[in-house]
Amino acid sequence: MTSESTLSDNVATPHKIPAPAIAGDIGETASPLLVISNLSVVFDTDDGCLTAVDDVSLHIRRGEILGLVGESGCGKSVAAMSIPRLIPSPPGRRLSGRIDFAGQDLATLPLSRLRHIRGNRIGVIFQDPMSALSPLHRIGRQMIETIRLHRSLTRSAARVMALEWLHKTGIPNPAGNIDAYPFQLSGGMRQRVMIAMALMLEPDLIVADEPTTALDVTVQAQIFDLMRALRSRDTALLLITHDMGVIWEMCDRALVMYAARIVESGGIRDVFRKPGHPYTEGLLRSMPALAPAHARRLPAIPGQVPSPLHYPKGCRFRARCPYAMPRCAQSIPPLYALGDGRQAACFLREPKS
Repeated sequence: MTSESTLSDNVATPHKIPAPAIAGDIGETASPLLVISNLSVVFDTDDGCLTAVDDVSLHIRRGEILGLVGESGCGKSVAAMSIPRLIPSPPGRRLSGRIDFAGQDLATLPLSRLRHIRGNRIGVIFQDPMSALSPLHRIGRQMIETIRLHRSLTRSAARVMALEWLHKTGIPNPAGNIDAYPFQLSGGMRQRVMIAMALMLEPDLIVADEPTTALDVTVQAQIFDLMRALRSRDTALLLITHDMGVIWEMCDRALVMYAARIVESGGIRDVFRKPGHPYTEGLLRSMPALAPAHARRLPAIPGQVPSPLHYPKGCRFRARCPYAMPRCAQSIPPLYALGDGRQAACFLREPKS
């Protein structure tokens, strides 16, 4: 068995990485805006029941940016889209869990009341804008209708507001492109339209699923600046990504997800400088260094993510873990408290009796 200290020591402190761009001083005593408790979501498929989210709990405070990170297929998007109940049902089913948003359980809220929250108090940035924008209507019409649904504005005032946000998100020639159909815009421009639609009503919470994947680095920086500016209005942001660099730059706290479960949570500096779970360690070791690209080959996490149709008994990471021991095959490790609000689901972090 490898000692607990070895796990932390195997990841060098990212001393070359600049400090996060935001201080993230969110009071721990503030009441959370969103609390998800023991959420489990499955999909019924021809091959059986697929477990997408398994007993996930999290919370977000007003003005906080929370990063949800993990490999593709780990359940990040399903967990996030369960908040505004955008998981298609069927085939998706919520087996258990509460989704408390500003004192209301969204999991059981009537759809008529939920519609007043979506887009207004909860904004969503989808990974694929073509699945969210209507191909039959001009983008200006879609933005104006969204604004007027939740704000008492004339059509002309709503159009001015839409133009302002297209400009803010870097759309060239907003006055001309506002009357374009989605197919007439590039993928990056469609993504910027989606971001504008999510931000323009200044919601209490933004759920952003890989929001800048299709954008070049200059526009990414511009969008991140817009998101940070919303903190002054106490808007919370749940940022889903597989990019640890984005997590470091943008977030106050991080949740690391693997095979449908949360395996680590904590403040950004703590997670990066002293990871508590072997999977987090592997993600950090695979980040490109600031050294020249030819200096060394990036290490990869060996093995494959287990199938969500047939998760193995015990720790789901054990087949890829350099610290695996016999007890890891017997039961799933709980999230152990590490101090300072940190948690890690690894038996190496079990308190010594």
